[in-house]
Amino acid sequence: MLRLLLVGLAALTLSACATVQRYDAAQDVHDLLVAIRDNDRAAFDRHVDRRALKRQLEARLIDEAQGSGAPSLLQGLGVTLAEPVAELAGELLIQPRVFRWVAEHYGYRRTGPLPSAVAISPALRPIGGGRVCAVAEPGGPCVLVFTRIDGVWKLTGFEGEISMLRARS
Repeated sequence: MLRLLLVGLAALTLSACATVQRYDAAQDVHDLLVAIRDNDRAAFDRHVDRRALKRQLEARLIDEAQGSGAPSLLQGLGVTLAEPVAELAGELLIQPRVFRWVAEHYGYRRTGPLPSAVAISPALRPIGGGRVCAVAEPGGPCVLVFTRIDGVWKLTGFEGEISMLRARS
């Protein structure tokens, strides 16, 4: 009986930690959404780890080039160009107006009120390693990955369709 009680208590404690982690992350995700809405580059940059995001995009571009079914020469060219393309993507695509398009794709509107941290937290799922991911729908795949760095939850990964990352005015 004591063992069962301890297991239940441990499960409850872990669940509470996950809830606190999600809510903490939701505060910074909300701040990122405000920066995106307001096209505030400085605030946006405080909530994005550019180096990590560029590396992740580069890895995805390489994976897509290798799995494209194209002739090996073209695959090799794609792999060779992945790093410079990711560098260029970092400069052109990792900015508020591009991620505004991503946010709008998932239902956030420039003209409407942004969801509060309380409303955002259920859309965040702990994925281990001090990371959470944002999902578009309950149980859905990760779209954005956030990592806690120096006390701030920063955007470190984009799992959505690469084609969604495009500049919009």
